[in-house]
Amino acid sequence: MHIQVRTLQKDDYQDLKEAMVEVYSVIGGDYWEKSKINKLLNIFPEGQFCVEVDGRVVACALAIRVRYSDFGDTHTYSEITGGYTFKTHNDEGDYMYGIEVFVHPDYRDLRLGRRLYDARKELCEQLNLKGIVAGGRIPNYNKYSDDLSPREYIAKVKQKEIYDPTLTFQLSNDFHVRKVLRGYLPGDTESKEYATLLEWINIYYVDEKDKKPHTDSIIRLGVIQWQMRLFKNLDAFMDQVEFFANAVSDYRADFMVLPEFFNTPLMAEFNDLPEPVAIRRLADYTVPVRDRLCELAISYNVNIVGGSMPLLDDGKLYNVAYLYRRDGSYEEYRKIHITPNEVKHYGMVGGNEIRAFDTDCGKVGMVICYDVEFPELGRILAQQGIQILFVPFLTDTQNGYSRVRHCAQARAIENECYVAIAGCVGNLPKVHNMDINFAQSAVFTPSDFQFPTNAVKAEATPNTEMVLIADVDLSLLKELHEHGSVQVLKDRRTDLYDVKIKKTARKAAERKADPENSPEQVAPLIVVAN
Repeated sequence: MHIQVRTLQKDDYQDLKEAMVEVYSVIGGDYWEKSKINKLLNIFPEGQFCVEVDGRVVACALAIRVRYSDFGDTHTYSEITGGYTFKTHNDEGDYMYGIEVFVHPDYRDLRLGRRLYDARKELCEQLNLKGIVAGGRIPNYNKYSDDLSPREYIAKVKQKEIYDPTLTFQLSNDFHVRKVLRGYLPGDTESKEYATLLEWINIYYVDEKDKKPHTDSIIRLGVIQWQMRLFKNLDAFMDQVEFFANAVSDYRADFMVLPEFFNTPLMAEFNDLPEPVAIRRLADYTVPVRDRLCELAISYNVNIVGGSMPLLDDGKLYNVAYLYRRDGSYEEYRKIHITPNEVKHYGMVGGNEIRAFDTDCGKVGMVICYDVEFPELGRILAQQGIQILFVPFLTDTQNGYSRVRHCAQARAIENECYVAIAGCVGNLPKVHNMDINFAQSAVFTPSDFQFPTNAVKAEATPNTEMVLIADVDLSLLKELHEHGSVQVLKDRRTDLYDVKIKKTARKAAERKADPENSPEQVAPLIVVAN
């Protein structure tokens, strides 16, 4: 599945019409005529958004721009749209007015509405508008109108005593009710012709005389310090993962980061087996967990660095971390440096590929635990342009954690990037070799005037399950690179030394076709001195 939020185009109309017919079939089947859609695209093209799923438009948000003082808080839908002519649109308006949002019924479990609202909010900030206003139906009000006034109904929806599909959604997307409107949409019998006048306030709005360029360089990280605990089954385990996905999504995080081997509690059912066998049985869960994490990335609109899990491929056992993009695609990274413990207890082997990954928030890299103690990997990823390095880790002792922490801090400084580390905490008494854990997850920065004096953006409480939310500013990395007190990447003596990839990883199909020349481990790096 591939999901894309973009501006609506005129040639999307047929898909749009099919979706509208499905959406409005329960209230008569009316839909927006093509001429109306084209008018909106002519007068305010950047304000019309859609969601495309596998090449098909299945959701849409339509809007105009208005000078709100021309209408005030008492108006009808017909008045605000100029009798559906959209003559009320004003290129110099100070508010965006939402006139339509819908999602095809078959796609409503993907939370596409949230993506449309996020796109509107981003545009509102870019245009430096005061906010977004919309008239919202309250379609469940007809069930309670005999006993509750509209004001009482809205209060109970706010308190979550009553669920209203429209108002509940709007409130969860940071809108507040500014006023109750009567006769807003004649014929809306479900709402008894009442509507809520909803407003989202752009906290970044500034008067034109004080206006500063808007930047999209702030990236929000949600780092999960994961408590090891036993789970009854896979569903119970995924419920806990989804809890964290929902939490970081509520904070509009761009990335959710899970630790190394966060799924090892599922190995408890195999604890009577030898450790090499037990972890291979755990590997049977990897693909199902991967697929469900991919769904969570879509549903909660967050890129997920999915910790690491064991993967059995062509008879070899790897420690693999996945990057699940919120557009539905995913990538994998196989831990290159295997610890003596992983070799001794599990018979793991290392991967052979080092590469940066493109995301909607810039280039990122992933290394797993022990990998971060080898500076060559970080330097190669920096050469490939990463701005954030993610390090899922699992350590049992404080000295093991200290190695990871201090090396991660060094990688941030020497490669002029942010580094986020996420670890497991707590005890797991019924899983051999995973019984105790120590962690203090953190986000590290380079060390210069633009950053905290201790080069620590944020850190969790040691050995406590929690979510660490931290904003990192990518524009500061550019400033550091060009104007830093020291400029590490620029000042490297590449005339004297360099760090290069020695061999390119071969694809699985190639290895199977030529097994004679498939090495057990390929040394991927070399430092060349002239």
